[in-house]
Amino acid sequence: MKILEITGNKKLTGTIHIDGDKNSAVALIPAAILSDEKVTITNVPNISDISALEEILKFLNAKVKKSTNVLIIDPSKIENKEIPVDITNKLRASYYFMGALLGKYKKVEMYFPGGCNIGTRPIDQHLKGFEALGATITEEDNKYTIIADELVGATIKISMPGKGATTSVGATINIMLAAVKAKGVTVIENAAREPQVLNLATLLNDMGAKITGAGTETITIEGVDYLGEAHTEVIPDRIEAGTYLIAGALVGEELNIEGLVPEHCEALLDTLESIGVPMTIGENNVIISSNDNYRSTNIKTVVYPGFVTDLQQPLTTLLTQCTGVSEVVETIFENRFQNVEYLIKMGAIIAVDDRVPYKMKAKVVGPSKLKGVDVFATDLRAGASLVLAALKANGTTNIKDAEHILRGYANIVQKLQDVGANINIKEI
Repeated sequence: MKILEITGNKKLTGTIHIDGDKNSAVALIPAAILSDEKVTITNVPNISDISALEEILKFLNAKVKKSTNVLIIDPSKIENKEIPVDITNKLRASYYFMGALLGKYKKVEMYFPGGCNIGTRPIDQHLKGFEALGATITEEDNKYTIIADELVGATIKISMPGKGATTSVGATINIMLAAVKAKGVTVIENAAREPQVLNLATLLNDMGAKITGAGTETITIEGVDYLGEAHTEVIPDRIEAGTYLIAGALVGEELNIEGLVPEHCEALLDTLESIGVPMTIGENNVIISSNDNYRSTNIKTVVYPGFVTDLQQPLTTLLTQCTGVSEVVETIFENRFQNVEYLIKMGAIIAVDDRVPYKMKAKVVGPSKLKGVDVFATDLRAGASLVLAALKANGTTNIKDAEHILRGYANIVQKLQDVGANINIKEI
């Protein structure tokens, strides 16, 4: 078990550079196997999820050459074989190999993916898209076998009945991967508009795909026979950027967050401005400082470009320092309040109403004096929330099961140490 030990109440000053986007990188890497030539991906974050994807590539006999933040993938001698459960369980994004292998070979065998336990995340919309393209799906003991004599373009509308989310990033990406080599034209309606969808389309088009509309609600894909050599750069990680922006709002002193795309963080920046966070927004950086007099606010998680669910838990930590009562409404995942019991243990005043699925509420009363205690990171973003609380708290906080945090934040210990945090990693 890895433990992050943080002694808080230290001012952070200096510069934190944002790495490549985790959610983009984990889609771009499986997409590379659609090519028959080398694919180079730069600005790849150094996180454990990437290592897990590399393991799958090597299992499939792809050649992988890795240097600092660069992956060169040669899939020319790839073998399409069943991907075992002990690999797919390491991260949820392993499911992108479903779309990529189906698109290339018309057959894929793999087990249901793993990932953080943040709520129900079915893949029915992915499978519905594959079936619309002509695939037949069988499932036995959590293993999926997906086969098609040929894939033929279709109009596919993504819908999420009963869920707070109205679309699905994962389904949008998986259908794109399966459709790029299908015969004819595929139209994805109600497509996700997240930046990583456009990042993926850029790579696929560089390979030779014909994709238009990425970043809008309607994506059109004209199938091609061959995909070749390509080069792309992973976009900056807006969730990492948002997490460090919140750190700056808590304990920053002219903390410079650089290498981000402010437009991708617009919903968070608007929220920070509304509560009174001092900041200066540049072309690709934000300089941010803490304030002792924040106003309460209300947020509701929705699909992009609204307030992203991945920043709800980190922002909840900041709301504990706002005067008054703030309300957080979580509409995407039902287990996004697993951080709350540990924030309460640290001194926060929070009440959760989880009676209505996909419209769960938390009321946060502030400001609270936070204190260092022993806590657990139950998932990636809950862990980030606790790191932020520990940076603000008096005393020392030990965050256990820190492996969750390291999945999504590249070099987090070094980055925070470099700007003045008292943070170390231990293993027991």
